[in-house]
Amino acid sequence: MKKKNQTFSFFTPFTLICFFVFSNAALTDSLPPANVQRKALGYREKFLSMEDHAANLPSLTFQNPRLKNAYVALQAWKESIVSDPMNLTSNWVGSDVCNYTGVFCWSAPDNPSLQTVSGIDLNHADIAGHLVEEIGLLTDVAIFHVNSNRFCGRIPKAMKKLKLLYELDVSNNRFSGPFPYVVLDLPDLKYLDLRFNEFEGNVPRELFEKNLDAIFINDNRFGFELPDNFGNSPVSVIVLANNKFHGCLPASIGNMSKTLHELILLNSGLRSCLPKEIGLLHNLTVFDASYNKLMGELPDEIGEMKSLVRFAVSHNMITGSIPKSFCKLPSLESFHFGYNFITGEPRVCLRLDDIDDNRNCLRDRPKQRSHLQCEGFLSRPTVDCKAFKCHKFDISPPGSPPLAPPVHSPPLPKPSSPPPPVYSPPLPLPSPPLPPPPVHSPPPPRHSSPPPPVFSPPPPRHSSPPPPVFSPPPPRRHSPPPLPLPPPPPPSRLPPIHPPPLVHSPPPPPLLRPPSLPPPRSPPRSPPRPLLSPPPPPAPAYNGPFPPIIGAPYASPPPPQFYY
Repeated sequence: MKKKNQTFSFFTPFTLICFFVFSNAALTDSLPPANVQRKALGYREKFLSMEDHAANLPSLTFQNPRLKNAYVALQAWKESIVSDPMNLTSNWVGSDVCNYTGVFCWSAPDNPSLQTVSGIDLNHADIAGHLVEEIGLLTDVAIFHVNSNRFCGRIPKAMKKLKLLYELDVSNNRFSGPFPYVVLDLPDLKYLDLRFNEFEGNVPRELFEKNLDAIFINDNRFGFELPDNFGNSPVSVIVLANNKFHGCLPASIGNMSKTLHELILLNSGLRSCLPKEIGLLHNLTVFDASYNKLMGELPDEIGEMKSLVRFAVSHNMITGSIPKSFCKLPSLESFHFGYNFITGEPRVCLRLDDIDDNRNCLRDRPKQRSHLQCEGFLSRPTVDCKAFKCHKFDISPPGSPPLAPPVHSPPLPKPSSPPPPVYSPPLPLPSPPLPPPPVHSPPPPRHSSPPPPVFSPPPPRHSSPPPPVFSPPPPRRHSPPPLPLPPPPPPSRLPPIHPPPLVHSPPPPPLLRPPSLPPPRSPPRSPPRPLLSPPPPPAPAYNGPFPPIIGAPYASPPPPQFYY
C-alpha cells in the first residue's frame, strides 16, 4: 500500500505537466496561421511593451518620465550589443542617463524646465549589435550618429517617433534590406547619411521631395532609374556614387540651380547624354560623373557653370570637342575627361592646375588612344541623344510640392511646359574597347557626418582612410520661407473645353510670356555659421549654449576639400 501511494504521488505532477504541454500544442496547431501570428503579437504587446517596461523598472529615481523612457531605450540597446571593444557603454548604468558616454542632454523644446536626451553620438566606436525598437522612446533626440561601427540588420520602424531628428548618420555599418522608408516620416530631418552599407532595391521618389540639405546614399546596392522629380530636391550636396542605377540623368536637375553645390554620380550605371540643363547649375562647385556610360558631346551650356571648381567625366564614351568657354570659367581648377573619345581640346584648358586628358583622340597630346581605336569608334553613326527619350525639363521651384492642375483657367495657346515625357529604354550602343575601369569601392569613411556642435564622444584610437566623397557643410539652421501663392486668375470668358496638359509649375499670368519664377523654398545660401545649440524644431526652438560634456571634448574635423 505504501509503495502504491508513492507511485501515485510521482505520476500525479508528471501527468499534469504532460497534459498541459500537449493540450497547449494541440490548441496552437488547431489555430489558423493568421490567428497564431496575432496571438504571438498579442503576447509581445502584453509582455514586451516598451511602456510596460518603463512602468516596471526597479527602484530608480528619474527627474522626469522622458529620462525614464530614455533609460529603458538605452538599456534595451545595450542588451543588443554583442561587442564593445572600447567599453563606451560600460557606464550605461543607473538612472543618470545624461552621464552615459555618447549621450547628451538638453532642455526639452516644448518644456525648457525638463532635461531630455537630445543627442546620441557613438561614431567610430567599432560596436557590434543592432538597433532595437525601444529607440523610438528617445522622442527628443535631434542628432543620431552611429557611423563607423558594426551595426547590422534594419533601421527600426519605431524611429519614426523621433519627430525632432535633424541628423541621421548610420554610415559605414552593416545595415541591409530595402531603403529605410522610416526616414520619410521624419519631418525635421535635414541630413541623411546611409553610405557604405548593404541597402538594396529602389530608392523612393518621395526622398527627392523631402526638404533635406544633404543626401548620402553612395556605396550601397541600390538599383533603379533616377525619377523625373530628382530635381525637386532642395539639397546642397547629393552623392549617389557606386550604386547600380540605370537610365538617364534627369533634365530636372535644372531645378536645383539655387541650392545644389555638389553632385557626385561616380560609377552609378547612368547611360545617356549629359542634359543641357546642367548649365543652369550656376552654384555647383563639384560635378563627378566618371565611370558611367555617358555618350554624345559635352553640351555648350557647361560653359555657364560659373562656380564650378571640379568637373570629372572620365571613363565614359563622350565624343566631340570641349566647349571653348568651359576652360575659361573663373573658378575651375580640376578637369578630368580621360578615357573618352574627345577629339578637340582648347589650348586654354592646358593652363588648369589639374587636368587629365589621357586616352582620348587628341592630336599632339601624349598618352592618347591608337588611331585604329579612335577611327573604329568615331566611324559609327553619331549618337542621337533624343533616342534615349529622357524626361524633358519641367521648370518648377526646387523642393516645391507638386501643384494641382488649374481648374478655372482658360486654355493657354502655348503651354509653359512640354507634354509629359514617354518612358522608353535607350537604344543599345555597343561599347568601345575600353580598358577595364578600376571600379573599387572606396574605403570606409573616416569622417562621415558634418561636424556636430559638441555632440561627439572622444575620438577613437583607430581611424579609417578618408572616403572618396565630400562631407557636406553643416546643415542650415534656418527654415525656408513659404512659397508665395500666385494671384487667382481672372474669371474666364471662355468655357474650359480643353484643359491644358498637366504641368508642375504655377499657372502663368495673362501675359503670353513665361511667368517669373517665385523665390525658391530654400533661402540664399550663406557661409555656414557655427552651431551653438542643437538643431531646433519649428517651435519652440533650442536656445543657449550646449550643456557641458562629461569627459574629454571631441570636435569633428572639418570636411575634406575634395573627394579624392
